[in-house]
Amino acid sequence: MNLINPLQLSVVFFLALVLFLSCLLIAGLSYLPISQVFQAFVKRFDLKDIYRNTSYSLKLWLVLTILIIIIDAIFLRLPSPTWLEWLESPLGLIVAIDVCLFTFKALDKLFENYLLGVALEDQTKINSELIALGQYLSKVTTVLVLIFCFAQTHQINLIGLLASLGIAGATIAFASQKIIEEILWSIVLLIDRPFSVDDYIHLQDRTMGRVESIGWRSTKIRLSGKNTLAVIPNSNLVKENIENLSRAKRVISMITLTFFRILSENEKALIQEFILESTADILGIDNELTQVSFKEIAARSGEQCVRAEVIFFILGTNDASMELRRGLLEIARDNIVQRLQAYGIAFNCEQTTVDVPQKMTI
Repeated sequence: MNLINPLQLSVVFFLALVLFLSCLLIAGLSYLPISQVFQAFVKRFDLKDIYRNTSYSLKLWLVLTILIIIIDAIFLRLPSPTWLEWLESPLGLIVAIDVCLFTFKALDKLFENYLLGVALEDQTKINSELIALGQYLSKVTTVLVLIFCFAQTHQINLIGLLASLGIAGATIAFASQKIIEEILWSIVLLIDRPFSVDDYIHLQDRTMGRVESIGWRSTKIRLSGKNTLAVIPNSNLVKENIENLSRAKRVISMITLTFFRILSENEKALIQEFILESTADILGIDNELTQVSFKEIAARSGEQCVRAEVIFFILGTNDASMELRRGLLEIARDNIVQRLQAYGIAFNCEQTTVDVPQKMTI
């Protein structure tokens, strides 16, 4: 029983890793939810539509590619004269080049007709440079797979080939150390996501503008006022303090408490203290801007009542954090109700909360 060559296994694992990273870049770093991409692909990948939209030249190319692959496989499997074996290697090289070019064409069609369509359906901004990078890595993966298959079918010494590539790669890596450093910092920036495409940011050197694109080496920022384009290396952005102005949004949440008697000034101050203490420890609620106002009103029964309007300012960067802080605010409201009930004040709390999104002025 033949055992699997460890070198072959490592090469296959490397190719699978490159393919996985390509999919991660396409689905994750392009800000497209993986579930949405999968659902859109299932929805769009109708075989009848694909066949109908495929041009005649591409169909003919596919048929010819399959035909020469079958011919090459016959040469490899069946015994043939010595003079014919010399023709198999050029034929195999032609097959590899043809498959490579056809795959490139198919990938271009895939990105143009399907992936970009999914991106346009998404509400978030499209990072075109990362989509292009994913397309490039897909083609690199195709080339690596074809090289591996060609070497395996033609008994080419991969150990010597990889050794020479390793030496050449070490030489190139040493010579392009700065470029590799930029790429690694770019990966950190893309994973951390301190800003997104179309965000307004402010840097330490007083640079302020709108992010146009986030590339694999640098970020392009359209400067406010000048309308010029600044290209900043990602390594510099990772090391700087970045103020994201677009994510500085807040939500105004209002709660109404109705007390069924006239309150003294001391009781009003105590109630205000209860409210402020209940929200002081909640991160994301600006306690300094919390407003508590009291107003005397007449009830339907003719008795004098006091209505307290509480205004909270909830700060957040995205929808998930805002929902989390709304939940914390509901817990704080329950704490306020419990403390007021323990104090012995009769009141009514309206459970409806009015959320007014307030954009920050840039």
